[in-house]
Amino acid sequence: MPAEWEPHAATWLSWPRREGISFPDAYDEVMPAFRDMLDALRESEPVCINVRDAMHEAAARKDLAGLDLKHVRFFHIPTNEPWCRDHGPMFIKRDRDRSLAIVDWDYNAWGGKYPPYDLDEVVPVRVAEQLGLEVFSPGLVMEGGSIDLNGSGSILTTRSCLLNPNRNPARDTAAIEQALSDYLGVRHFLWLGDGIEGDDTDGHVDDITRFVARDVVVTAVEPDPRDPDHKPLQENLDALRTLTAEDGSPLRVIEILMPPRIEKQGMRLPASHLNFYVANRVVLVPAFGGASDAVAAQVLQRCFPDRRIALIDCRELVWGLGAFHCLTQQQPE
Repeated sequence: MPAEWEPHAATWLSWPRREGISFPDAYDEVMPAFRDMLDALRESEPVCINVRDAMHEAAARKDLAGLDLKHVRFFHIPTNEPWCRDHGPMFIKRDRDRSLAIVDWDYNAWGGKYPPYDLDEVVPVRVAEQLGLEVFSPGLVMEGGSIDLNGSGSILTTRSCLLNPNRNPARDTAAIEQALSDYLGVRHFLWLGDGIEGDDTDGHVDDITRFVARDVVVTAVEPDPRDPDHKPLQENLDALRTLTAEDGSPLRVIEILMPPRIEKQGMRLPASHLNFYVANRVVLVPAFGGASDAVAAQVLQRCFPDRRIALIDCRELVWGLGAFHCLTQQQPE
């Protein structure tokens, strides 16, 4: 599986619905972030959007009124919710000829938390049918947000998610590593611990630590020892400092501060700058209205000097418990 920063043929999205459960009573409030995301992506690469039917497509086009959609293509592939990173197709390239295929991981809405998920579960197969691609089905429950790869054989993930009994209770670490190796071509596993408070996915790595180069990672840190995120993020930082890339070279670890705490209806939301998305010409970076926004943008600009950094306000979007990486899935060239 190529790294996210390698060239894309397209970015895939699944458009939300007013009646969905991801943004209760807040559809209109999250639309500015969706529009800004689409506006940035369409300047970078083609965008493919899953919608339920012609009526849903018309509603999405109305949401995006005023934007040039000539590089946007709608697919009538229904979904329950908009989190394409987790339910969408995971594109891989064959070693023998570099042609595309799709891995169809099983999907159970983060351990069965949010039924129904029948439509989301079959999205990869539906996309493969539309594109005429071969599908491989490992028979393993996994979401795209639970892993991050460098495209050279290394993979980041967390024990709290991938080893959670609500995903694959009959699979041990060795069996899960074997499946990842067989279907994604990885051979070097970097296991971290827990995720951040408010993350309902049981600790997706795309909220805490990401590859930005073969042997470079950015990782979230919370300096306030009173904050519940301080301990797990410090433990992950300590672990990263002992880990290596696939060739045995030490990882270069770059720290990014957590944003200010965001709560809604008495619940802490999983706000994190690490949920960025790397497109061909732009990096979409979640912003949350604090001083850490500009600092995160500066760090990521140094990591991706040839791309524009698009800071987009996610204070409303994160009510859905995710941001740009959760909403997107890259299709490699």
